[in-house]
Amino acid sequence: MDLNENQTYGLVCAHHHLYSSLARGMPPPETIPKNFEDILKSIWWKLDKALDLETIEWSAKLGALEALESGTTCIIDHHESPNAIEGSLSVIQDACHELGVRVNTCYGVTDRKPDIFSTEMSMSNEAVLGLEENRRFLLEGGVGMVGIHAAFTCSDETIDSAAGLASDLGVGVHVHVAEGDLDASSWKRLQQYTNDDWIIVHGVHLPDDHELQGVIVHNPRSNMNNGVGYAAPTRFENRVGLGTDGIGADMLEEFRIGYARLREFDVQESPVTIWNMLNVNAELFPECRDDTVTWSYSKIDPWHLAFSSGVRPLDIEIDGKPIMKNGEFTDIDSTEIRAKAKEAAEKLFKRIRELT
Repeated sequence: MDLNENQTYGLVCAHHHLYSSLARGMPPPETIPKNFEDILKSIWWKLDKALDLETIEWSAKLGALEALESGTTCIIDHHESPNAIEGSLSVIQDACHELGVRVNTCYGVTDRKPDIFSTEMSMSNEAVLGLEENRRFLLEGGVGMVGIHAAFTCSDETIDSAAGLASDLGVGVHVHVAEGDLDASSWKRLQQYTNDDWIIVHGVHLPDDHELQGVIVHNPRSNMNNGVGYAAPTRFENRVGLGTDGIGADMLEEFRIGYARLREFDVQESPVTIWNMLNVNAELFPECRDDTVTWSYSKIDPWHLAFSSGVRPLDIEIDGKPIMKNGEFTDIDSTEIRAKAKEAAEKLFKRIRELT
């Protein structure tokens, strides 16, 4: 990944939720969540229900801006907005492209109901609309995959339809797998469908011999935040990439957290192990190699960076176009983006309160 001692290609976030960029400061749940199911229902599923196309746009722009500020030029995004599905993927792509950020996005189809997760459920109208949004976006030339939220929130029919659509369109599937105890066994329903083009996110509760094909994306900070456990990613035969699960796109910070968690698990481990996950990210989004980031630190080396906070990009070129020079954006108005994002967040928070 290194070009010169203080340069790299553009970094890649292998799993993001750009729709969560406005979440900071959102209204707290009525009661403190006690487990992963509570977190999903009382926080994240209220947030995504409150989204409209305007808030999706400004959330994506803020997320793209912060990605650039951390040297990330490519984002693999997984989106959900059940009350604003149609057109949402184009809004995300356009918002990122306006700042120069490359994005691969998808809509995470689901049949989830407020209080029921069952394989007996049938395909919902929301799943139909989500599949159609994936189809429309990809057929219109959008860069993306077919998204599945997670097996435990999908009927067999929805999983089969999503996998079939991905196969028909020649793309992979991007799906949360075995993140928490809710999904500790339903991943088995994916075994007959997976291939090397799939992105399998989290994998915390996967057994070593799961037989799922695809790249597993490790999200150490999110897993700790949600209390779902440690994925112990070095045990997998699959290639393993690194994501943030929506907590920004600072991949050097995620690398440091991933290394600290790995050392807690195995004190003999090296930061090179996590650094190699960033190389897997580059394989998932090879266009990052057309981008160049010059850093404030003199030696971009995993043994240095594992213990050096505050490293930031000074110069960024995306496909030969200067985006940042001497730590300042060339033609991006970051002040305006943050101001508009703040206004959008206030509208979003008002709708979340109305859902409470």
